[in-house]
Amino acid sequence: MSDGAINQPAILSPMLTLKITTPNGAEHDVSAQPGRTLLQIAQDAGLDGLSAECGGSCVCATCHCLVHEDDLARVAPPADDEAQMLDFTATGREAGSRLACQLRIEAGYDGLRVRIAERQY
Repeated sequence: MSDGAINQPAILSPMLTLKITTPNGAEHDVSAQPGRTLLQIAQDAGLDGLSAECGGSCVCATCHCLVHEDDLARVAPPADDEAQMLDFTATGREAGSRLACQLRIEAGYDGLRVRIAERQY
């Protein structure tokens, strides 16, 4: 007997591909689910270079990455707390500097190019 509820499949966001360069210069095409942070995606992919000592809480600046200059216009700017933490990165802040724990991947970020900073300490 039916209770009137209709079973509908969950709507999933399509997977994206991010192009992440690790500190040793290796380039990786990584599948990414929108809504997750770059830190979560990089850790799940087993990429090296992001220490994330605070576990992704935006208090240590050890997950510094750089969005490619040609992709900056597609990425939302950092919030105030992230912008303040970027002043404490080990490799120095640049125009594309972001903290991977705060960079939430959105549907329009397919093909986004990101480089993990050479040093996190």
